[in-house]
Amino acid sequence: MKKKVMLLSGIATTLLATATAVSGYVLSNKLMYIKQKDSDFILEREKKAQRFDEAWFDSVSKMELSISSPNGYDIKGYFFKPLSTHNTIIICHGVTENKINSTKYARMFERLGFNTVVYDHRRHGDSGGKTTSYGYYEKIDLQAVVAYVRELIGEGAVLGIHGESMGAATTLLYAGTVADEADFYISDCAFSDFRKLLYLIVKNSISIDLRLAVHVTDLFMRLRDGYWTKNILPIEAVKHIEKPVLFFHTTGDTFIPSSMTEDLYEQKAEPKMLCLFEEGAHAQGFNENPAAYEKMVLEFLQRYVPAVQEKSAL
Repeated sequence: MKKKVMLLSGIATTLLATATAVSGYVLSNKLMYIKQKDSDFILEREKKAQRFDEAWFDSVSKMELSISSPNGYDIKGYFFKPLSTHNTIIICHGVTENKINSTKYARMFERLGFNTVVYDHRRHGDSGGKTTSYGYYEKIDLQAVVAYVRELIGEGAVLGIHGESMGAATTLLYAGTVADEADFYISDCAFSDFRKLLYLIVKNSISIDLRLAVHVTDLFMRLRDGYWTKNILPIEAVKHIEKPVLFFHTTGDTFIPSSMTEDLYEQKAEPKMLCLFEEGAHAQGFNENPAAYEKMVLEFLQRYVPAVQEKSAL
């Protein structure tokens, strides 16, 4: 009887280990190769919501960008130049989106006196890259974009970076761990700790031990894509950002909780600002509160960006 119990126990342990390994592989696969939204779907969605002005897009002065990434592929984007200024904003979109989704912000920043660069993250839109890494490799791509754009606009121009969701996390990781070389940053609904977010994402999707599954997923990510998810930590990065940061989030966000942005705000030293909207789900702060969003960005720029301060004083 004792041998039978030990045998059954061994079988159960083996099955659990196998199930955990399979879950880890499946989860790492879903993360690395997360399904993208169809480009036509994004375009039609933005046009229908009147956030993409096709007539403006066709007529605005712009140049197509193809920037070599240190990670070994080309980053594709547009440099919109509706204004006779060198002051420029780089826009980083969220996971599964593309540069067309970023164009709504381009129109806002045009009203605020900036030209805009929108680009596709690795493995999104027209850019190269085999996997999505939630900021780990994307921050190096952003460094390449910043260097390229700075070369075009000159050292005297104001350069800002706006990021949404994964793009916001990428922005903070760039500024806090790679190079704090922009003049200001805007972080909209970033996660603070990718591994904590991963726990939330898979919490209700598997029936085995959550911590063990996430740990195994982390191991698979390290083996398959070269990094630990536990090291994607905007919450640590913000401690090293000296330039001004404006943080946005919606309190109704059920994908990335707004408490993560509040934590980021607490860890960032001055100068900084925080705006929490009640209206809007994940990455919908601007869509649901466009006037208030733009007003807050203007207030932030007037407070912390010298070029905007000078213009306002005229």
